[in-house]
Amino acid sequence: MRIPKAIQSVIESFEKLPGIGPKSAQRLTFYLLHVPQGELDRFAQSVQGLKKDTVICSICKTVDETDPCSICSDTSRNHMIVCVVEQPLDVLAIEKSGKYKGVYQVLHGKIDPLNNIGPDEIYIRELFTRLQKDEVQEVILATNPTMEGEATAMYIAKQIKETYPSVKITRIGRGLPIGSDLEYADSTTLERAMEGRSSY
Repeated sequence: MRIPKAIQSVIESFEKLPGIGPKSAQRLTFYLLHVPQGELDRFAQSVQGLKKDTVICSICKTVDETDPCSICSDTSRNHMIVCVVEQPLDVLAIEKSGKYKGVYQVLHGKIDPLNNIGPDEIYIRELFTRLQKDEVQEVILATNPTMEGEATAMYIAKQIKETYPSVKITRIGRGLPIGSDLEYADSTTLERAMEGRSSY
């Protein structure tokens, strides 16, 4: 059976999304066929407005409806502490905790030489511009604990130490998630857990 062009086109569009394979793309497409037309129209409008109705904050580079974003323009936040993250999704994750009251710098990636991504391909320079202009006292490095995330954190820390020695540099604690067993943890996780220990 030949798949109609309209269906094939949607399947191919879904396949381009990260984490969506051919089978998932087909399932999603055929699910949409059963959705009422009004709901489908609203879905299409939402996708169309995704880029039209959002902007990248000129200060921290997160995605919001306004520039500067709601966090950068919030006078109750501590603008002397900047948390460096890889993606806008990381901002949402930290904000969910409700514990962090500083501001952010979103890199939109990480240093990854194997994929030809160097410091100039992500928003690292913008962080250094902020350090030059603003009275930042602490930079929290909250990149992911991957090889590329660690390399990015090390690069930023080295640059800050050389150029802005008065700025405190910290790294988020990493270790064992709550509810996990020590016997199943890998050596790197256990090492991080020991390094990130605090007073009890």
